Amino acid sequence: MNLSVGLTSGLFQNYDTIQAEKRALNVDSWFLMSSPLPVASVLAAYLLFVLKLGPAFMRDRKPLQLTYLLVVYNFCQSVESGALQSFYRNVFQPNNPSRIPLSPTLASASWWYFFSKLVELLDTVFFVLRKNQRQVTFLHVYHHTITAGGSWCFLKYLPGEQGLIVGLFNCAVHVFMYFYYMLAALGPSFHKYLWWKPYITILQMAQFIMVMIYTSSIIIFNDKLPTILSYFFLANAAFFAYLFSDFYKKTYNPNKKYSSVRGTLKLN
Repeated sequence: MNLSVGLTSGLFQNYDTIQAEKRALNVDSWFLMSSPLPVASVLAAYLLFVLKLGPAFMRDRKPLQLTYLLVVYNFCQSVESGALQSFYRNVFQPNNPSRIPLSPTLASASWWYFFSKLVELLDTVFFVLRKNQRQVTFLHVYHHTITAGGSWCFLKYLPGEQGLIVGLFNCAVHVFMYFYYMLAALGPSFHKYLWWKPYITILQMAQFIMVMIYTSSIIIFNDKLPTILSYFFLANAAFFAYLFSDFYKKTYNPNKKYSSVRGTLKLN
């Protein structure tokens, strides 16, 4: 069997068409898209800093006060998430030609989403510089690493509509999450307004459940999209749904009262 025929069946529906359109858009010439080396270097540097070099550097130093930087950073992240969500919603309209399998609009949105995930690595860097190492958990670091690396691989190798839907859900959650952290960064006088922090985790869990339902429906009913992407998103969403639910049970024990924002973990 011809290799291209094999790839366009089973897990790789529309593979040849997607690759042809990606080449026509010259995606490989875009910033950080030429090869895996640049993004792999960024992620390696991130892991080295947040897990080893950063904590060692801060060990005998006082935590940095980053109040104004955090307010501006989280505000910009919330606005950027809202802008990306609006962009995704405009693309995902019935009979919109800017959808399947790949178009300049969808490819551009995918690149900006990937780049936003690189910027979000700063979440962990700020934790380290503020000596808040308890927030640098396996879930937090794994999430940031797999999301940044996965979104690059998605655009580089096999972009599909599934990523559009997953990105839409993710950006919707980030609007509220980063707005919450902007208010938290303003100081204790604002903490009394942050009673809704447990609902952010609930929203995050709902996001993963919706991704699981959506990708399952693609696997069962859709024969035009690359099924391998659906399996990846389904497995990843199921893993995170479990981890987030475990975090929720441990953090928001109904027998405890949380009057500060310290129990909230910036995960997504």
